[in-house]
Amino acid sequence: MNNYKLLPSLLSLLNTRNITESAKALNVTQSAMSKTLTQIREAFNDPILVREANHFVLTQRGEALKEQLPSLIQTLDNLYLPKELDITSCQRKFVLASSDYVSQFILADICAKMVEDAPEVSIEYQLWQKNWLHELSQRPVDLVSTIVDEIPENLYGKKMAEDHLVMVMRKSHPKASSSFSIADYVEAQHIVISGGGDKDSPITEALSTLNKERNIFASVPFFTSAIELLLQTNTILTTPLHIAASFSKSHQLAIKPLPLNIKPHQYYILWHAKNNLDPEHKWFREICYQLFKAHLTETISYGLKLLKK
Repeated sequence: MNNYKLLPSLLSLLNTRNITESAKALNVTQSAMSKTLTQIREAFNDPILVREANHFVLTQRGEALKEQLPSLIQTLDNLYLPKELDITSCQRKFVLASSDYVSQFILADICAKMVEDAPEVSIEYQLWQKNWLHELSQRPVDLVSTIVDEIPENLYGKKMAEDHLVMVMRKSHPKASSSFSIADYVEAQHIVISGGGDKDSPITEALSTLNKERNIFASVPFFTSAIELLLQTNTILTTPLHIAASFSKSHQLAIKPLPLNIKPHQYYILWHAKNNLDPEHKWFREICYQLFKAHLTETISYGLKLLKK
């Protein structure tokens, strides 16, 4: 195996052509520098320096190395420099994963902000699955927006907001103006969202302690499908308040509190440790964080007002 540690000493010897001067420049003894020159000669299978009278001259190989080595060492030194961010020339494709709700309500703003700063970037959106959480090192996903109780090992994250679950139904639902008991909730026809993260486990766990379970009418992967079903059937959807609030702006929906005691959940953006110090990734996740947080803050506030009506 090549000994790259010899290269700084070799460069010094090529420039000074003097063992004593190189030893002083590198702060080693003359004896140590002589031993290093022996190692260099063995490594390159060439004398490199040849004594002539009271000085040294370079061999042909030495002359060639003197030409090549400075730029090579500079290239190696540059590897240790921190990567500078030139986002205007970035051509990277970033991969974002979350629910289809995010793709409908926030993704366009993220893309607009990205191309404003970096016109050559691109983005791929994936529907997040909860079982991917411990597989981020193997998956080509840069950033995740989801609900978690704690950040898993080897992941980094920033909390965006705290939200809680509510019931949503069409305004013409028979119980839209009535209070819901646990029995009413269990007996109702439910729609569940199968894609984009885990919003149902807390409900399942809370009901299981009461030896009860929901009556599932339909399971769909997208919020848009669920809302259309709500508008045409006497079904209910249990969903985070900010999502209910967003859809209620454009649809005739009623939002009601759950008859179950379920603790609030935490929204985070998450990324793998391998991306933590990457300047381009920092730029991307900060854009996402700011827009996610602003959207959650606004919609949760709006949803709380609707609940008080």
